[in-house]
Amino acid sequence: MTELTVGCALYDGGRILLQQSKYREWAGLCLPGGHLELMESIVDAVVREMREETGLTILDPELCCVKQFRNGEGERYIVFLFRAHAYKGTLRDSVEGHNAWYERDKLSDYKLVEDLEDQLQAMESPRINEFLRIEKEGIWHSDYR
Repeated sequence: MTELTVGCALYDGGRILLQQSKYREWAGLCLPGGHLELMESIVDAVVREMREETGLTILDPELCCVKQFRNGEGERYIVFLFRAHAYKGTLRDSVEGHNAWYERDKLSDYKLVEDLEDQLQAMESPRINEFLRIEKEGIWHSDYR
């Protein structure tokens, strides 16, 4: 089985919008996002997910990287990662977690989900197209293509 999902790094100057995950197995700050609906456009999905999870409507989202991994049940996840620099609306929390702006250059001061820094590195590099999370002997590794 393959799950298709989206995530978005929304920037406002030197700040980035992150969500405090409510899930124990995925604890820390992460990018807002979620699953595609049946036959939904990938771009429409990231706009919808950001609006549902943050209250903000992102403008001109840019697909910047694709992340792939297999979860503990062996299901393949493909995450279409976007970045955006413009939005409208008022920030709010959702059932997925608390949302807040963080200084991008101070993220090391916070508890992040395990691969967020690696993910942002891939998303912010013009030379990286794919971000792979690979588990080898119980340890997760990041690989870039």
